[in-house]
Parts: sequence; C-alpha cells; structure tokens
Amino acid sequence: MKLLACPACGATVYFNNSLCTACGAEIGFAPGAMAMVAPGPDGSATVQGRRWRKCTHYAQLMGCNWMVEGEDAGLTQPFCVSCRLNRTVPDLSQPWNRTLWKRLEEEKRRLIYAALRLGLPVAPMADGPGGLAFDFLADVAPSFSETGRVMTGHAEGLITINIAEADPVARERMRAQMAEPYRTILGHLRHESGHYYWDRLVRGTALLGPFRALFGDDSADYNAALAQHYANGPPPDWPQHHVSAYAAAHPWEDWAESWNHYLLMLDTLETAWAFGLGLDPGATAARALAADPARDPYRPTDFDTLVAQWLPLTVAINALNASMGHEPAYPFALGAVALRKLAFVHAVVRGTPPPEPGGYP
Repeated sequence: MKLLACPACGATVYFNNSLCTACGAEIGFAPGAMAMVAPGPDGSATVQGRRWRKCTHYAQLMGCNWMVEGEDAGLTQPFCVSCRLNRTVPDLSQPWNRTLWKRLEEEKRRLIYAALRLGLPVAPMADGPGGLAFDFLADVAPSFSETGRVMTGHAEGLITINIAEADPVARERMRAQMAEPYRTILGHLRHESGHYYWDRLVRGTALLGPFRALFGDDSADYNAALAQHYANGPPPDWPQHHVSAYAAAHPWEDWAESWNHYLLMLDTLETAWAFGLGLDPGATAARALAADPARDPYRPTDFDTLVAQWLPLTVAINALNASMGHEPAYPFALGAVALRKLAFVHAVVRGTPPPEPGGYP
C-alpha cells in the first residue's frame, strides 16, 4: 500500500486514516485520484476542479474513510465505490457486529484499491449482470463449529464472508482446526475475488485453453474434488505444483489461491517500495528505491521483475519476524510450477500473452 499525504499540512498519512495525526485535519481517500482530500464542514471538497463528498458510511457511521466523486457526490445518500458493492451488512445496532464490520470494510477497501489500480471491473451487481456484491453475514449460532454457520464463498458474483472471520480469536481457532499456516480477512477477500475475476476474465475466453493446460480441467466435478480434498488431504507433492495445499483441491481453487497470492505480492511490494525498503539485499542506502517509480509493482512490468523483487523481500520479512520472536510472516515456498501459475495471473491482469507450457525460466 502506498503512503499518502495530508492535503492540509503535507504530513504522511496512511490508507485507513480519517484524521491527520500531525495537524488534526479531517481527511478522506479519493479513489478516483488515489490521494487524500480534506472535506470541509459540509463533508465535501473540491480539488483541481473535481468535487468529492463523504461516503454515507463515512459521514454517518465512521465505517469508511472514502469519498464519492463528481456527479455521484450530488446524490442524497452517496456511497463510495467500495461500499456500493455491499448487498448485506450485519446488524449494526449490535456493538460487536459493528466492530467486526469495520474490520471487514477496512480490508475490503484494500482489495478494491488493488482492483482499481489494476484497472479491473468493480461494478456493483445492482447495476446489472456481471457485477460484484458482498454479503457480510453472522452465524445463527455463535461458533464456527455449530449448526447455522455462514459459509464464506463466491457464487455468480456474490462474495459471502462470515463476519466471525474478523474476530481474531475465532479466526485463529479455525486456522488451527484447518491446519492452515496462514488465515487472514484480506486473504479470504482476495481468494473469493479470484473466483469472481476468473468468471470475468477467463471463463469463455481464449485464455481457457492455456488455463487448463497449466491449472487442470476446470470441468472436473467441483464438489467431489472438495470432498476428496477434505477426506484425504492434498497429494504429498503439492508444494511442487501449487502455492498452497488448498490450491491442490481443484483448478478453480488453484486459480483463486494463485490470484490471492499475486495480489498479496503486489500489495506488499508496494508497501516496501513506498517506505523505501531495499528489495536487493546488496543495495546501499544511496540506492534507495522509494524515489524510483519503476519499482511501483502496479505499473506495467514483466513478471520476472516482480519475482526478482519479491523473493528477497520475503526473506527479509521472515528474518525480521524471527528477530522479534515471531513465526514467519510469509510461510510459503514458491516452486517453478507455482511461479508459472502466478505468471499466468499476471498475464491475465496485464493483458499480455500467457506463459508457454514448461518449467518457469
């Protein structure tokens, strides 16, 4: 995630800030400009001839810090490009639900930020066929393991998230039960968005053949494949072919996990770039990377360049965590086939030819 500047004083502010801690100015993120603006007493701002107004969830509930642009700002109850995607939110009269919902929305805005930077479609389902929507739902019973559980997943453009995923205790309990090395809200959102974008970008296109050559036959019985995975686990050699054990369950899950991983790479690389972290272990302070816009991972670039930046960064991240007495922050090892699948995702997103069959160069 990029660093941002307070429009009032120029101090560094962060993606989820609604106040500048340096000068106290109220601020909001304008997604059309990828910058912060400072709304006035009426909740609106005009910057370079463009009008912005607070999202309704910002103005009324402080559950958002995004702004609405242009003609949309004249609507009676405008919602930002992220909040417009919500079909269902939990009962916000319940204080704990509101806490969980705010956490979910913070992570969803990171996903939508990435989609906007990549030029991916983010039209609401309510606007017509092919759109995207989110249901944030609570279990009927208070536990993941009891009946009445909401299943996180995707179906025909609708992403459903169990709000208990925003409870760190419940999420960690589920991670342990599933023997997962890694489980986050943002990971769920990225993964489920992968299913949505597979439908939009791969299904029924000329990319389907190359997809099947690399990921496998997506027409294989999905429910049977998942039942097989949960009954017997992944094949022993899954690390040689997939980014995660769950990716081995079915080609759709392989794509969604690869998509998730690709977005994780871009977001983390952008954060490192924004902070001027050297992605080359031999770099000196004089070769700081923050001033080099070519290092922005969202700019058009080849996949090999991203990998050359990514692998040493993951080593550094894990070394930093070890120094602090924590488990690895990045518990993955990318083999040649997994890298080819990530390169395929990169090609789909960038509109470039997919990689040829064979090992990763």
